[in-house]
Amino acid sequence: MADEALSRAGLHFDELNKIRVLEPEVQSQTSELKEECKDFVDKIGDFQKIVGTFIEVVDNVSKEVEKEKMKAIGSRNLLKSIAKQREAQQQQLQALIAERKMQLERLRIQYENLQKEESEQNEFIEQFILQK
Repeated sequence: MADEALSRAGLHFDELNKIRVLEPEVQSQTSELKEECKDFVDKIGDFQKIVGTFIEVVDNVSKEVEKEKMKAIGSRNLLKSIAKQREAQQQQLQALIAERKMQLERLRIQYENLQKEESEQNEFIEQFILQK
């Protein structure tokens, strides 16, 4: 009866017969919730550490990727530059070949003219010698 009067007043006895404001069941649920919250906070802390480590690793990998990307861009630009140099060199060599071919043709014509002139002069000399 005294227990009922105290219960109506919002007071309860626990297993050690101490007066409590909360019901024993609510008290035990509160304690369980407190423990679960503590476990949750610990797990969140562990998760944050793991995420922090993961972010560091990803940052390091991204820096390495960026370095390799810059190297690749540099290599590609160098390759393009070399290709352009080769193309320019090829054009210069083709121009030189064309110039030399023209020079060869000019010298061939000059040689033919000189041979013709030599034969004419030899013929003239022979006629001159025969006339004497």
